[in-house]
Amino acid sequence: MLSALVTPSISPPLHGHPLPPQPPGRLTLETQLEGRLWRGSSLSTTADPTLASGFAALDAELPGGGWPLRAVTELLTPQFGVLEWRLLAPALQGWWAGQGMPAGSRASTKPGQSARSGGRGRTSAPALRSLLLINPPHTPHLPGLQALGLPPSALIWVAAATPAQQLWAVEQAIKSRVAVLAWLPEARPEQIRRLQVNALSSDAPAFLVRPERAGDQSSAAPLRLVVQPGEGWGLNVHLLKRRGPAHEGWLELPAVPGEVQPLLTAAKRKPVPAPAPSPTPVPTPAIPPTERPHALARAVLQA
Repeated sequence: MLSALVTPSISPPLHGHPLPPQPPGRLTLETQLEGRLWRGSSLSTTADPTLASGFAALDAELPGGGWPLRAVTELLTPQFGVLEWRLLAPALQGWWAGQGMPAGSRASTKPGQSARSGGRGRTSAPALRSLLLINPPHTPHLPGLQALGLPPSALIWVAAATPAQQLWAVEQAIKSRVAVLAWLPEARPEQIRRLQVNALSSDAPAFLVRPERAGDQSSAAPLRLVVQPGEGWGLNVHLLKRRGPAHEGWLELPAVPGEVQPLLTAAKRKPVPAPAPSPTPVPTPAIPPTERPHALARAVLQA
């Protein structure tokens, strides 16, 4: 009965005779799944587009060699407003530097006709892709962002009052295939799952900044990172979740802004060692003062 369930194509050879050759053009299951199947012991080699992070050590640990463009990425940090900018600035610079026309736009000129501005014969530069800043913890400081290499004209600040409005703005931006950097301190797992489903059809990066304590919650985001301040200008990054093996330890990334680096001396680029603690003085027991007898008491004692 058991032999009847074993097909001849997968049964072992009998008496040393090899199996009959496969017909030409027949593909095995492994060949058909090549490129679509990844093993948990190795990084995923996805065919989806990615965006280089600007840090070689980080790209070597990210599936596909960069930030995913068809997924949401969670950045878990103990404090909003500083670390995420220094981590994402090199990638966002590449996002704008490698563009032609804005994502989702179409040229309004006819074939063979160049784009003109105002009909005066001057060629207009293509508009920059937009980056939506949704619910930032502070008012965006444009000179500081420009020092990081980010063009202020491409940044759009979306002030959403309630968590529901924040999630709605993020979802609409992802559906519109616009790059998003959103701060969502109160997002729930089912809401992250909804954003991830919408991001599958987008070719723009979507970064969600959340508090570090959110790492204890489940999340549908395929990539989650913990970002902490390092020594000096460095960043410490741990990949909490990725498509591949578990990440061990921390990555130490140099994150000196490009406009600031020429202004720093070699000594100031290195971390300043903490001052050695001063020795604690050993308390000495207090010596009680010697009491001198009163003049009248001395007279009595002498008598």
